[in-house]
Amino acid sequence: MEQITVVVLGGAQEPALKRLSELGPEVRFKHADTADGLEPELKDARILFQWAGNREELKKVMAGAPRLEWIHGRYAGLDAILCPELIESPIPMTNGRGSFSQSLGEFVMCGALYFAKDLPRMLRAKAARRWEVFDVLELSQETLGIVGHGDIGRAIARRAKAFGMRVLALRRDVAPRAGDEDVDQVFANSDLHTMLPLCDYVVAAAPLTPETRHMIGAAEFALMKPSAIVMNVGRGPVIDEAAIVKALETKQIRGAALDVFEVEPLPAESPLWGMENVLISFHTADHTKDWLDDAVSLFMEEFGRWRSGQPLKNVVDKRAGY
Repeated sequence: MEQITVVVLGGAQEPALKRLSELGPEVRFKHADTADGLEPELKDARILFQWAGNREELKKVMAGAPRLEWIHGRYAGLDAILCPELIESPIPMTNGRGSFSQSLGEFVMCGALYFAKDLPRMLRAKAARRWEVFDVLELSQETLGIVGHGDIGRAIARRAKAFGMRVLALRRDVAPRAGDEDVDQVFANSDLHTMLPLCDYVVAAAPLTPETRHMIGAAEFALMKPSAIVMNVGRGPVIDEAAIVKALETKQIRGAALDVFEVEPLPAESPLWGMENVLISFHTADHTKDWLDDAVSLFMEEFGRWRSGQPLKNVVDKRAGY
């Protein structure tokens, strides 16, 4: 039986990766946190599992692995590793799309409920031992707009629709597809300014590409309702952070629920820390107890497809960036 060499970049001490031994004795693995550490197996490697590491290390792996047939990235986002060498290479690449979407969808609903039921006010009143009666909102009367209707966006839409919300979705291709049963109206990317004024909640779930960087900035905040809540579970730089700080400070929008930021960790001097109208997560909204095991399971599923000659499932468009 032919031996298959798989190199794993990053995660040399990650316990979840021990499960890769289940793929069979004919599969040989080499784990290292650098390309140099993958020698001497690198020259025979047919598969790269990009667990961690930057684009410079990836370039070194590609340069030293002439037999490479397939690259799998652990994360859904590719912005940290995309480079000309990878984009131009004929080697197919898959990503972790789908591994983290469900928990991110739940975080969005958490953020929506946080503001709809005014949980900060409840917590302040409880801390003061003050009986305070006030009105709350029903999500079933609200509209949620999703900027980036990919796998994460579809997970958000399913949950929002279960709450009875009106769901709007913005994406590059408006042709009908799976997931549209949870959407009331689809908008093309060019119609962002048409969608935003209709939304009570705006959720950024787009990948980071040159086209989406600062896709939501000062001009976009100016179009939103003063009561709007903005959430980000995609990539931090999709939202212009300086612009959202100003929009929050001037009450141009009501609040924000943010899991990702332009600079991570969020600097201690960021005004966002001190804002009562901001719910901050720490890029942990998808960190479930099984999230690393799920990432390994997805690779193992794709490996089974590759070994049996079936089409890979999560093939990305490297030129598009997702």
